[in-house]
Amino acid sequence: MSYKGSGGMALSHRDYRLASDTDKAKSAGIVNERLLSDYLHHVFPSADEAAVLPFLRKPLTFQDLDTHLQTLLCEGETADNSASDRELEGRLGPQPVVLDHTGGFEGLLFVDDDLLGVIGHSNFSSIRATTCVYKGKWAYEVLISSQGLMQIGWCTLNCRFNQEEGVGDTPDSYAYDGNRVRKWNVVTTNYGKSWAAGDIVSCLIDLDDASIAFCLNGQSLGTAFADIKTGPGVAYFPAISLSFKESVAFNFGSRPLRYPCEGYLPLQDPPAADLLKAHKLLGFLKNVLCTRIHVQEERVAEADCSMWRLDGEATVLITMAHIFKYFAQLMCQVYLVEDVLMNFLLGILEGGGSVAEHPLIQQLLDLFWLLMEDYEVNECLKQLMMSLLRAYRFSPIIPDLGFQIHYLRLTTAILRHEKSRKYLLNNCTFDVLRSVVFFYIKTPLRVKEAGLDELIPTTWWPTHFDKEGKDERQPKDESSDERLQRRAYERGCQRLKKRIEVVEELQVQILRLLLNNKDKSTGKASRYIFLNKFRRFLQENASNRGHPTALCPPEYMLCFLHRLITAVRACWDESCKKISGSVTSEAAFVPPQLFYNGKVDYFDLQRLGGLLSHLKKTLKDDLATQANVIIDPTEIQAASMDDLDEDEQSGAAQRPAASTPARPGWLGSPTPGRTNRFLGAAAVGLVTPRRPLGQPDKVKVRALAMERRTEEDIEGSHGGDDGLLLGRPVGWLQQPVADKSLLELTDGIVMMYNLSVHQQLGKMVAVADDVREYAVALKDTDEKMARCPPGRPDILEELCKSQKVFAEKLNHLSRRLAWINATTYSKEKMLDVYWLLRVCMGTIEHADRTGSLFAFVPEFYLHVGMYAYNALKNYFAPAGGMEQLPGYEETLTQLAAILAKHFADPRIVGTDIKDALMQALASYVCYPQSLRAVERIPEDQRVAMMRNLLAPYEQRPWAQTNWILVRLWRGCGFGYRYTRLPHLLKTKPEDANLPSLQKPCPSLLLQRHMARLLSTDRDMAASFLNSVLNQLNWAFSEFIGMIQEIQQAAERPERNFVDTRQLKVCATCFDLSVSLLRVLEMTVTLVPEIFLDWSRPSAELLLRRMAQLLNQVLNRVTAEKNLFDRVVNLRLPGLESVDHYPILVAVTGILVQLLVDGDRHRTCRAACVLLSDPCFQLHSIRHLLSEAGDQASLMTAPVLASSFSVAVPSVAPPPLAGPSELKHFSLNAYSDYVSEDEKLKVESMLAFLTRESQKAATSTQPASEDDLCPICYAHSISAIFQPCSHKSCKACINQHLMNNKDCFFCKATITAVDDYCKPPASGS
Repeated sequence: MSYKGSGGMALSHRDYRLASDTDKAKSAGIVNERLLSDYLHHVFPSADEAAVLPFLRKPLTFQDLDTHLQTLLCEGETADNSASDRELEGRLGPQPVVLDHTGGFEGLLFVDDDLLGVIGHSNFSSIRATTCVYKGKWAYEVLISSQGLMQIGWCTLNCRFNQEEGVGDTPDSYAYDGNRVRKWNVVTTNYGKSWAAGDIVSCLIDLDDASIAFCLNGQSLGTAFADIKTGPGVAYFPAISLSFKESVAFNFGSRPLRYPCEGYLPLQDPPAADLLKAHKLLGFLKNVLCTRIHVQEERVAEADCSMWRLDGEATVLITMAHIFKYFAQLMCQVYLVEDVLMNFLLGILEGGGSVAEHPLIQQLLDLFWLLMEDYEVNECLKQLMMSLLRAYRFSPIIPDLGFQIHYLRLTTAILRHEKSRKYLLNNCTFDVLRSVVFFYIKTPLRVKEAGLDELIPTTWWPTHFDKEGKDERQPKDESSDERLQRRAYERGCQRLKKRIEVVEELQVQILRLLLNNKDKSTGKASRYIFLNKFRRFLQENASNRGHPTALCPPEYMLCFLHRLITAVRACWDESCKKISGSVTSEAAFVPPQLFYNGKVDYFDLQRLGGLLSHLKKTLKDDLATQANVIIDPTEIQAASMDDLDEDEQSGAAQRPAASTPARPGWLGSPTPGRTNRFLGAAAVGLVTPRRPLGQPDKVKVRALAMERRTEEDIEGSHGGDDGLLLGRPVGWLQQPVADKSLLELTDGIVMMYNLSVHQQLGKMVAVADDVREYAVALKDTDEKMARCPPGRPDILEELCKSQKVFAEKLNHLSRRLAWINATTYSKEKMLDVYWLLRVCMGTIEHADRTGSLFAFVPEFYLHVGMYAYNALKNYFAPAGGMEQLPGYEETLTQLAAILAKHFADPRIVGTDIKDALMQALASYVCYPQSLRAVERIPEDQRVAMMRNLLAPYEQRPWAQTNWILVRLWRGCGFGYRYTRLPHLLKTKPEDANLPSLQKPCPSLLLQRHMARLLSTDRDMAASFLNSVLNQLNWAFSEFIGMIQEIQQAAERPERNFVDTRQLKVCATCFDLSVSLLRVLEMTVTLVPEIFLDWSRPSAELLLRRMAQLLNQVLNRVTAEKNLFDRVVNLRLPGLESVDHYPILVAVTGILVQLLVDGDRHRTCRAACVLLSDPCFQLHSIRHLLSEAGDQASLMTAPVLASSFSVAVPSVAPPPLAGPSELKHFSLNAYSDYVSEDEKLKVESMLAFLTRESQKAATSTQPASEDDLCPICYAHSISAIFQPCSHKSCKACINQHLMNNKDCFFCKATITAVDDYCKPPASGS
């Protein structure tokens, strides 16, 4: 085996093997025997020879070196062994100490391969160790991987646990719970501090003193239990109980304890003899590094070890070979690697400077690969990386982040070594989530211990709030002291940010090393190894078959995503320098070929057009004609993804071993040996041709497993449209991409964001929300203290206590928020998410040009585009608004065009993604800036969007569509300029950033498009309005039915409960009714001829139907002592939005447009239809301006409320506000919401209806019953059916024919409807 070292020499085991007796003299021939003896005595000093003069020492040669070395290594072994024998007293059980996975557990658990890590998989699982103690002082450590519900401590063999009771819940078990900050021994009391993921708990038991104590990160929490049971037959096992998905790792002594306690022994004996040998051998190794032989001067001298080079000097190499003969086998033990080797390598980097300034580590790794067997160096590197990972993950946070920087520097130095890097990449660095830990920066839960109070001595929080509870960025009335405090806090935040950036830069350096694509001299480049591992990592987290306990935590994924974006963009920009005109990272997108050419596996993720197996069958012809791709016939045979699963299972035995690599045991995975069945068979693979593709050539494709991909499969062999870019759409021009592997990395980044990053971004915002809530509470407390009466010191004392608590909490949260802003919501992180948004938009736009092949795009691209915009708008407030981002307005317009085009795209079939697009568009039009972006898209796209919004509501989700139309109208309707309903103004909204709570911003441009469409397309207008009226009839009827049930429950004498869900559905039906009425108001205002121009076939029917619904709504809401009044006055939680104002002003707006704002002829026609409806009551219109109060119905409200309760948490009713709660509804009471001009119009409408009703009463002639419509008995007969000659009024038959062509009476098919006039009486 040969290897080229850093010095450029070709070295091999054969050339530098241990020489035989006859060869040793020749090997040392470059120095004389005296110089060699002096050198060897200097490197391998003996304690017995320390006082002997050099010229009196026995000469030492390579012939004697092995015996001399064995003698040195055996010194001190006897005394050490006797000490170990004494330590065994007081302990029972096997060595090494592990978790008892054979019989010492209860519940379901996953135990790691090394039997030291455990993950709970049931309600409350328990497990103990294999070794117990009955005498002495003992300790073990628990590495907290998740901060959930766990009880850690000690138990006896007699303890019996179950799914409800664990360690600490039985008499002879004792536990500490850092989640609830309590200690447990049957009863529970407060104890200790709260723990967080990344903390280390030390569990101490002193059986001589009969006490148990715990430490957290080396800091004692005090004695937890005293006078515990001891004596004959009593022995204590380490034990833990943990809930579902919680995970920890134990250290009983198999590795050095991170926080050893004086006087306490680990349960497992350290390898004392081997440890002594390893330290001695390391000392000899250091002597070699620090010694130089001056042959000309015939002397041995000290030298700087940092400048040592592996230059092939025979004397030095043979000396090293003797050392490594013993050192190599010791470096396979995890304890020795962590205690000896890792500390030695860390010491090399302690001098500071960049990692590149310390080449000694590279030289040592060359030496490892040269003088150790492959299996030895492999195991050593594995243990070294795992030790570094544990050390980084469980290091405490200090102000300068020194520990984290120290371990990352050594990791970087190791990965700079090419052969070591490739071995680690291939075998251990990126399995499951292990290496992702290196890119995580944990958030301190206890800011004082993390030193943040020193780094940020001055805290600050917002003190000025607007009416909706939002903090003002730069309040005008900020005092000079407040300004100084804020600036001091910002300076502290900046200091913290700079220190965090040092860690982030090291993490990016590690990723840059892993993404190296130039190191091809020793095999496959690192980037392509990383790419396959990264894809497998995504598969583990994306596939439903992945075990939930093995998924990467979202907080890890978030940090990893930001570092990977930085590294990929840097690599992308470097590659752009190779080819002029290539795509830059700023304009990056994923070409659509990746979605259908099979080079990238998307597992079982949903595509926009459905399942991949379905698309391969239905779009195979389009692939052939548009992209020159022919699907392998064997791929088309699979009818569904389930069929593919069955094929995978049946063919598992025949699958080559290379496609299902076994997981290395050292990883400690909770599912050892697990391999994912989905190896890309669901995706389409390629056989890459070996010659350039011409335009007419077709490429036949087949399945391609990700593990078998080569660099040529990714990058291609021609630098053009091959590799990942194979299958370019015909006639589609594309800019060149220098490194195609970066396209797949970018695709993986988008997938990562969709998996869990967005969820984590939303979760971290809770800290900022807490700061705002506590700041509001503190300000409220200060105001109460100022108003406190002088004679009430008791109240003042309580307020002072509250003030102190709020201030302390704010000091803690403000420092913690500074950390979160630096690591999660900084300007740089915001730009990363913004770049991701632009990548998604560019990808969607390019894929859209492929026509039907757009269906192959994975759904998560649209999801991430919407998620990223939402995050930029709502989560990154501390870093500044979106307005500061480059190209902000163009990006908004680009996203608006995507939402407007694809929310009704027939190529998208998934219900969830269609709903998500609709909701995103509904939110988009709620904000002025994004609404203006919608108005900036091309006119044809705007018109197409409005046409899709006006499609009939039947057979599709219509609530969000209606909501979009309402938002376009809000601000123009009658009394429709409010942000929140009048009666809710004095209550605090749950979230002031909700789209529904934004200020009105109507779009006159889109209203004009709507008016033009409804005016010109009569069929569309009729079908749209019929669907609106149908949905209004349904929604209001459902609402009335539900409030009837609520009222009946309230009237029963016994105590009744109404489900919270029923109340929510009731409120939703009310809100839908109001929004549908507003859409009708919008239509009547913009296009009144739809209802009033009776030359249109459906105008009269639509007007009569609308009049009927309006009368029903008015009668239900305005009747004396009606059901609506009673339920509203109950003020039930969940029905806050149900009130008179929103629904009555919506109805009033429609009536005003029909009866006041039109010309005389049309208003008379509308009045005639309204008055002719049997349900019309003039007093309902008078009710709108009523000034009279009727307290009778209000007096019953307390009685009803006292006998009625709702099955929700106890919530105090909102304070009474608004005149509607004290007297009848009247528009005159809402002067802030209804203008004087609008009130005058209502008065004019009331006067007009009064006159018209009087005219109708005097002119109406009594009609006989025979002349009335036999269906409704409200109108005269005016239509006759053909051929059956049955009769009815026109309104009834028109409405009937909308849904059914059969006669209402005889069921004969109606062929025509003629006007009917009653013939004159025969006697006249």
